[in-house]
Amino acid sequence: MSGMARRVISLDEKIRQAEAAVAAAKAKYDAALDELEKLVMKRKQMDDKKVLDAYHAGDKTADEIVAFIQSVQEDEEK
Repeated sequence: MSGMARRVISLDEKIRQAEAAVAAAKAKYDAALDELEKLVMKRKQMDDKKVLDAYHAGDKTADEIVAFIQSVQEDEEK
């Protein structure tokens, strides 16, 4: 053999490495999922504000707006 000896990695060590890789991937996934949920919530809050601002600026009642939205949804279902 040459001057460099090969290091034999045991099955247990390979399992520990794989477990560590999975734990790191899960932590990264959890962090990314948390960020996604925060961004989606922020977008929903912005949409809610936009709708509320339009409602206050307009001359339609809440009932008229709800009726309009429901009619659009019914049309889309056809």
